[in-house]
Amino acid sequence: MTESYDDDRAFDSEVAEVPEAAADATQAEAAAPGPDPEASETEESAEPDLQIKIDELTGDLQRLQAEYVNYKRRVDRDRELTGQNATYKVLSPIIEVLDTIDRAREHGEVEGGFKVVADQLERIVTGLGLTRFGEPGEAFDPQVHEALSHLGSEPDVEVTTVKVIAKAGYRIGDRVVRAAQVLVVDPE
Repeated sequence: MTESYDDDRAFDSEVAEVPEAAADATQAEAAAPGPDPEASETEESAEPDLQIKIDELTGDLQRLQAEYVNYKRRVDRDRELTGQNATYKVLSPIIEVLDTIDRAREHGEVEGGFKVVADQLERIVTGLGLTRFGEPGEAFDPQVHEALSHLGSEPDVEVTTVKVIAKAGYRIGDRVVRAAQVLVVDPE
């Protein structure tokens, strides 16, 4: 029985130690440094500063991206304009050659080897974007027609109309290289 008595005492001492351990843990938690009020204020003030910095950098990045996109558009537009100007400069003198070929066709002098060369030249300039315009019966437009003369008036026209094409007009895209030289009639 003494053994059991010693066991009961050991049990009682263990039971007595458990509440003491729990009390020690509670005291340790109470004594442990909790969130420092000054540290939390610093963290809270750092968060808005950090967010402001992020917003500034994001804005800078967006501005740089917009500048790059605008720069790229400008370069592409300038490159296209430079190409159009070069084409214009090269094809402008060739228009006189095309006029000579047209006059030769009107007189039936475009035959044989010369016809092949003339057709090839016309295909090449058309491939480069040079298009011919001006047909009899079109309404006169001073932006694309150059009136050389008035041929009087006609009862069947309602507006000033192209009657005869003296020289065809040419354009590259929307840009007029040479206005069509025309003779016009007015309405009565």
